[in-house]
Amino acid sequence: MFGKLLLLTIREGRRSEIGRAALTFPLNHETKSMPENLPTPGTAAFRSRDFRLYQMARVSVIIGAEAQSLAVAWQVYQVTHRALDLGYTGLALFLPGLLFILPSGHVADRYDRRRVVLVCYSLQVLCTSALFWFSWSGLHSVWPIYAVLALIGTGRSFSGPASTALVPHLVPKEHFVNAVTWGSTIFQIANIVGPAIGGIIFTLPLRGRFAGASTVYLFTLLTLVNFLTLISMLSVRSGRMEKRATSMQVVLAGFRYVWHRKILLGSISLDLFAVLLGGSVALLPIFAQDILHAGPRGLGILRAAPALGALVVSVSMAFRPIRRHAGRKMFTCVALFGLGTIAFGISRNIPLSVLALMLVGGADMVSVVVRSSLLQLATPPEMRGRVSAVNALFLGASNELGEFESGLTAQWWGAVRAVIIGGIGSVAVTGLWSVFFPSLRRVDTLAAEALLTADAAAVDPNLAAEQEKRSQEKRSIEQPIG
Repeated sequence: MFGKLLLLTIREGRRSEIGRAALTFPLNHETKSMPENLPTPGTAAFRSRDFRLYQMARVSVIIGAEAQSLAVAWQVYQVTHRALDLGYTGLALFLPGLLFILPSGHVADRYDRRRVVLVCYSLQVLCTSALFWFSWSGLHSVWPIYAVLALIGTGRSFSGPASTALVPHLVPKEHFVNAVTWGSTIFQIANIVGPAIGGIIFTLPLRGRFAGASTVYLFTLLTLVNFLTLISMLSVRSGRMEKRATSMQVVLAGFRYVWHRKILLGSISLDLFAVLLGGSVALLPIFAQDILHAGPRGLGILRAAPALGALVVSVSMAFRPIRRHAGRKMFTCVALFGLGTIAFGISRNIPLSVLALMLVGGADMVSVVVRSSLLQLATPPEMRGRVSAVNALFLGASNELGEFESGLTAQWWGAVRAVIIGGIGSVAVTGLWSVFFPSLRRVDTLAAEALLTADAAAVDPNLAAEQEKRSQEKRSIEQPIG
């Protein structure tokens, strides 16, 4: 399938500029959009050549990154046999994002986002080469690995906001939610394939220095080269979005915008605390080896299980998107995320553990689609880099810092208790946030008018009612006669 898409894309790229303009969507998608009430085909986003290229690049690099992550986790645990050291891998990835949050968002808005992504992933090539060298030379210390992970985290802190803010330029506005859904679907496919491939490559019957992690790192290098090649073929050029001169006020604009938009603040912070408390990915090597006795291949299955659940949900959402009660559905699924985490902590056999992790991934998928749609639809184009940087910091805190929290609590209480208590915490956070952020709970449709109405309700209920009345009148006028 991806081979056919690549051939089609290359053929389009060789046509004349006039022909390409006729076959692809205009770069300024904000000015040419279809009415929001028209139905969107399930695969509408794939009509864009750049979107196809971008997703083929993503699936390749995510598979490589997931395989590499598995190799790093197993390698670290085999050297130290301490849960806390697994947590340090997440901390090493997170701290650069905290340090570079302000410049990374500003860079994404001030420079060509495609070039920023290319530079950052070129750094990733050097980092993976260093990991290969450590494995090849038989390194028995984890601190050089942490240093390389910190460099990888630095690259991610800049590439994350740039790549997120690049997506709206790849498809027309009316296809954006479909693009987000398919982007998440492809992400989950890669998350299923990546750990599985990593586990298989790690356990290949090779001898000598090429055995184990070394072969996995070589595979990751190939995926990075493929990613750089495909991204360099994109025709989109975002250019400079922020026109004002650099100042502290401009750099901090993303924080202020998120703080005043309670829908964004609520959705981002809900994900932060739910995943920070309920995340169990960092502890999977402990469960695979000491609790479930499944080995590296079992670790690959466990790592792939959340992505498998998310894939099932995301494909369903691509053809049957959320049309009503988006906020309530998001809260419900975050609560299911916590319950699935509790079930995983209780389980003592592989099938039940896989089912619990599939529930975790499927529930999180709904939250991802809703939050990503809110993030881009409620943010002006010239600020998407800085707002995406704020979101990236929260995501890093929930994922990488969550891994450190998991390792720390597992060191205190044991892996099983840490996972169960974390799941209970996620359910509790869901209940509290539904009270603290009523405007997020009231979000109905993922459309600009609905988001404005929900945000206005947090400030002035009368204004919100008036906006809703105007929206209903507009919809009644747009209804087809008969």
